[in-house]
Amino acid sequence: MNEKRITILQLYPKDMNIYGDWGNVLVLKRRLEWHGYTPVLIEYNPGDSFPSDIDLVLGGGGQDSGQDTVQKDLLSISANLHDLADSGTPMLMICGLYQMFGKFFKAQDGHIIEGISLLDIETHAGPERLIGNIVTASSEFGDIVGYENHSGQTFLGTNIKPFGRVVKGAGNNGQDDTEGARYKNVIGTYLHGSILPKNPNIADFLIEKAVIKKYGEFTPTVIDDRFAELARNVALKRPR
Repeated sequence: MNEKRITILQLYPKDMNIYGDWGNVLVLKRRLEWHGYTPVLIEYNPGDSFPSDIDLVLGGGGQDSGQDTVQKDLLSISANLHDLADSGTPMLMICGLYQMFGKFFKAQDGHIIEGISLLDIETHAGPERLIGNIVTASSEFGDIVGYENHSGQTFLGTNIKPFGRVVKGAGNNGQDDTEGARYKNVIGTYLHGSILPKNPNIADFLIEKAVIKKYGEFTPTVIDDRFAELARNVALKRPR
């Protein structure tokens, strides 16, 4: 095993891990190995001690009940996550935890689930679910393909930019053509699918940022992504 280790922190896998988001962990672990690094996975659940020496953070989606379950604990580790984000640690937050990295999620009954305000966004429960294949465009990552399934409608504040612009699908709210949010090396998005198997360039972006932050440089291995490209091509042609 390579002595150069990259530690991945997976937030709340027991409560916030639906719609295939576990696949993002698998992709990062395998691609780290292909690039010559040893992945170390730490699962963090409510009540655990927050670990030190974290290189990359992942979070998935969950139902409203899951968000309620982790809310208090997430607020308790907010300062840790802000410090990591501000120092350039890469993070990928999907759906439910994307919402909770914002200011709040307001449910249909008016119930407020407070977020950690790491992202300048707010989310309100919408009248219908936004479901289907989605394609967004990003100047950094090109076409991003995935699948969205959410009732929350997320709106960006003035101090944050979207992760991408909607080409096909609904995105953050079905109104302003934005999808996801980006702060430094933190990515929030509604794309399930999971997102990284069909978008390996995003996985390598997270890996590169983690490795450079820890070791000062990153020399990637050329990886044969032909099957990922085939999956992307099929996804790009799928109807909404």
